Amino acid sequence: MTKAISWERKPAIEGKHGGCLNCGPRLNQFPADGVIAVGFGYAGLHKDGSPVWTEPLNPNADALLTGLQAEAMAALDPEHDWQIVLEGPLSGRTYQRHGPSNWVLIEQNMGFA
Repeated sequence: MTKAISWERKPAIEGKHGGCLNCGPRLNQFPADGVIAVGFGYAGLHKDGSPVWTEPLNPNADALLTGLQAEAMAALDPEHDWQIVLEGPLSGRTYQRHGPSNWVLIEQNMGFA
């Protein structure tokens, strides 16, 4: 465990459409079986604003982190600001851990491109 710092629990927001109109609204909660990856862009698990895991440049399925694996890491050191950050083309979003297995959407943007 590392020393806890004070951090702000940001309010959860409702997911809106991201990217193309065919993509549908973004999830309000990151699922346990969700994969932390965007393919082209940036995806990572952050603790107190610093990345502890990032999507590899040439990933295979075994190299990718799931929501369940992120939860296991966060549960070992829960007194920190844990976030899943996804920045892809036309869609960006950030999920913050608000308790055990509760990763809520706190930010959504237009991504890049």
